[in-house]
Amino acid sequence: MSRAIPVRCLARPLARGLVVPWVSLIHNGHAVFGSLDADRARRAFLQRLCQICSQPLEERFFVIVRPADQQQGYSPEPALHPECQPYTAAHCPMLNGTATHYRSRPLLASHPAGRPCTDPSCPCPELTPDEGHTARSGRPADRYEAWMIATRHYRLVFRQNAPDVPVGISLNVPVLRRRTLREAALPADHAALLDLLRTALGLEHP
Repeated sequence: MSRAIPVRCLARPLARGLVVPWVSLIHNGHAVFGSLDADRARRAFLQRLCQICSQPLEERFFVIVRPADQQQGYSPEPALHPECQPYTAAHCPMLNGTATHYRSRPLLASHPAGRPCTDPSCPCPELTPDEGHTARSGRPADRYEAWMIATRHYRLVFRQNAPDVPVGISLNVPVLRRRTLREAALPADHAALLDLLRTALGLEHP
């Protein structure tokens, strides 16, 4: 379902008609949706900025949460305004269910833009996918939720060996609301069995 661009984002550049999040990696002038600019993400964490529009958070904010994030106790992405979150959920393939698997990232082609860079002056060779991206490469998509938290409970989690480097926003705080964005995608063999079961029971396929 398409959503109108939030007022907060009207000054943001567009790519293919979509708002380019402030924390998105820009490679050779092209937005790389799904890959974070490490420096901007760090600034968003520390300065309490929305990852989409870059404006300061106000009374409440949302974080995007997967089961693995809940288990480790923090969300690894910067926060979003309540106005920016629904737009992001509607247009991000991983959040709206259009994408059923994470993008494959072969070890020999792990550039965050998904292609080799031949520009020797480009700083991108230093930018590589994080361990989470590598671990999820090619796997079925996870369940995603949006959690609303009061900004007075905004807490950062820092890397153990680098106490000045934030790794995410703490989830061990009061949560005002939880909204399911998508359910986990089933592996192909499980999905096939489920389709057979639906057919046998005379149920409609989703």
